[in-house]
Amino acid sequence: MDSNTTNPLYRDTLSIEGMTCASCVGRVEKALKKVEGVQQADVNLVTGKAVIASSQPVDRSALTQAVKRAGYEVLTTQPIELAIEGMTCASCVARVEKALKKVEGVQEATVNLATERAWIQGNTQVQSEALIQAIKKAGYEAKLIEQDHNEQRDKKATEQQQLKNDLILALILTLPVFILEMGSHMIPAFHMWVMENIGHQQSWLIQFVLTTLVLIFPGRRFYQKGIPALLRFAPDMNSLVAVGTLSAYSFSVVATFAPQVLPEGTVNVYYEAAAVIVSLILLGRYFEAKAKGRTSQAIQHLIGMQAKTARIQRDGQILEVPIAEVTAGMIVEIRPGERVPVDGEVVDGQSYIDESMITGEPIPVEKHSGAQVVGGTINQNGTLTIRATAIGEASVLAQIIRMVEQAQGSKLPIQALVDKVTMWFVPMVMLLALLTFIVWFIFGPEPALTFSLVNAVAVLIIACPCAMGLATPTSIMVGTGRGAEMGILFRKGEALQLLQDVKVVAVDKTGTLTEGKPTLTDFQIQPGFAREQVLRLVASVEAKSEHPIAVAIVQAAKQENIDLLPVTAFDSITGSGIKAEVAGQVVQIGADRYMQQLGLDITAFEQEAIRLGQEGKTPIYVAIDQKLAAIIAVADPIKSTTYAAIAALHHMGLKVAMLTGDNRHTAQAIANRLQIDQVVAEVLPDGKVEVVRQLQHQYGRVAFVGDGINDAPALAQADVGLAIGTGTDVAIEAADIVLMSGNLQSVPNAIALSKATIRNIRQNLFWAFIYNIALIPIAAGVLYPAFGILLSPMFAAGAMALSSIFVLGNALRLKYFRAPTLTA
Repeated sequence: MDSNTTNPLYRDTLSIEGMTCASCVGRVEKALKKVEGVQQADVNLVTGKAVIASSQPVDRSALTQAVKRAGYEVLTTQPIELAIEGMTCASCVARVEKALKKVEGVQEATVNLATERAWIQGNTQVQSEALIQAIKKAGYEAKLIEQDHNEQRDKKATEQQQLKNDLILALILTLPVFILEMGSHMIPAFHMWVMENIGHQQSWLIQFVLTTLVLIFPGRRFYQKGIPALLRFAPDMNSLVAVGTLSAYSFSVVATFAPQVLPEGTVNVYYEAAAVIVSLILLGRYFEAKAKGRTSQAIQHLIGMQAKTARIQRDGQILEVPIAEVTAGMIVEIRPGERVPVDGEVVDGQSYIDESMITGEPIPVEKHSGAQVVGGTINQNGTLTIRATAIGEASVLAQIIRMVEQAQGSKLPIQALVDKVTMWFVPMVMLLALLTFIVWFIFGPEPALTFSLVNAVAVLIIACPCAMGLATPTSIMVGTGRGAEMGILFRKGEALQLLQDVKVVAVDKTGTLTEGKPTLTDFQIQPGFAREQVLRLVASVEAKSEHPIAVAIVQAAKQENIDLLPVTAFDSITGSGIKAEVAGQVVQIGADRYMQQLGLDITAFEQEAIRLGQEGKTPIYVAIDQKLAAIIAVADPIKSTTYAAIAALHHMGLKVAMLTGDNRHTAQAIANRLQIDQVVAEVLPDGKVEVVRQLQHQYGRVAFVGDGINDAPALAQADVGLAIGTGTDVAIEAADIVLMSGNLQSVPNAIALSKATIRNIRQNLFWAFIYNIALIPIAAGVLYPAFGILLSPMFAAGAMALSSIFVLGNALRLKYFRAPTLTA
């Protein structure tokens, strides 16, 4: 048989829309299999995914057309990702999203202010160029992101340096303006010195020149973006700054060069307000840029783990080549202390590998022939030879980076209200500023024009919604990044919000609570028999069987380096046990009823059998030459970390339910040991979906934890699906969250991180909204009639910058999150 038939070399995934039942699945599979080159097509109704296997590359458009002919739509498998330039506040985000959603074929568009990225999900008709043009019409720049993270990082660094240069220039030019104007107001002696040595008009001319330079050079970014947005009737934060500073500057220019056109008593200059506002907002922007860089450190850390070179075997030689030249199937050598360059399978050697960057588990894992290794992990003490199995975008590390980026770019339900508010926030602020100007001009004291202008500018500047726009995405970035460091991958950002509301955690038993493979757990012998000899005889007989219990016994013998013996006269006694001859001895293995059929008294093991039964284990008896020799038990042992994980979930006030296909007796015994609240036994994989529905109806939000293979329907049905990963299989489509280690403690850790992140977002939103709600009236002058208090535009600019810095600083606290059960 052709090996390609059993081992397809190529796999592709399509997202299919419109399937509603099993017959839909059949039609899509049938259509895909007709495409030339397709060997296998597996369609999943729950996830809406089709996995196509082939021995050669298959034209993706042919697959898409086949699905369309069957009456269904194909979504783009990966969202289109765009880098957006020019966004400064939450209202910018809303405008870009609105423009993208108008493009034909777009199903979903999510824009993130903190990452300056847009994720667009649509059908195959959606072209990136159409999306870019839509964004340009909205007044912003966009380009398709190629997966070159180093280029992105360099661009961010360049932008940050440009901001720094503009800030320094602005401060140098603004300082003399501030000293000349504010020094004269605050220090009478300095005012006299200026009048005598520089002169009143000359002082204003110096301020005019310096402020003009501030606005033309460091401040140009606000006018280049803000004024066109204003002309499109879509004002943003830049528009607020532009209108505010130009109002103060223009009034000052008139006061300097044509004072006769102004009412008597209103001839004042506010150059310092315009210059200081630009400087302070640039200062805030610079701190934002630095903080944004720190929020994405988790991604940069993961990217830094990718090896640059690899040692490959070629023509009997070991050659060091760039990682880009490594292909699947190549033999790669890894020396002690080196990073594993690619995903692969060990073909020779033995060592321990630090996989903490993948799983969050600090203990190195032993690797020997046949074991899987993951690119980016660190080889400890031995030399390994591996066969490369996955490289580039197919590698585990690349999948993790992609998952984290997508989670960071996603939008939580909590942000829907923020988006609605901020869409109308800037226009409302401009109306408030205009209203403030009119009220002060009509009802204010003299000089009314001066008061009107100053207070209107203060309203414009104080209300910049930067903090609102940054409140949610920065927390998501830091929270999901911290999760990745702990081996918790949020595939969908909304899972962050939903997880904190979970009332019950439903867990699959096999592979989740337990190790997932039968192990010899108990072995007790009668006096007169040697343990090693009995195990040798039993394992030799069981080696003839394929039963999982037999496999566990043989594996135990191998681990103890016990050699097996030849077996003759092997006979299986239906419903009772097995019988064979080994080295001249008759070995009989089976349940209690088999021993009773042989006429053997098993009361010697009565207490042991009771104990095993209470633990949910089935005792197996061994007789050698018609004498009772031993009692053994094989079970799927509970993971050592499961006890602490269940206790942590209970401590959080959550109920724990166990779903298993095992018999009720075994399931209840395990539940009793773990103190699980609810047990549903003897349930098939499809039946787990109905159980999850019942739990949702009874308790509310349900999180389901499974191994992601036969648990896909239940993972999809649950409010939050958590898949226990293996460290190498992370692309589990049905799950919302992938736990990279098999340690169940990751579940309470993930819930604790979810609660901490949402709490952080709420803090950010509270302060961002309270700041605007409280300070806009003060900037408008409501305290003046009673207390004579006005808010200077300069202080307004400083407060606005501080609000953004506060939000970013608060979000960065999540970097130091420590879960209650985190093993470090």
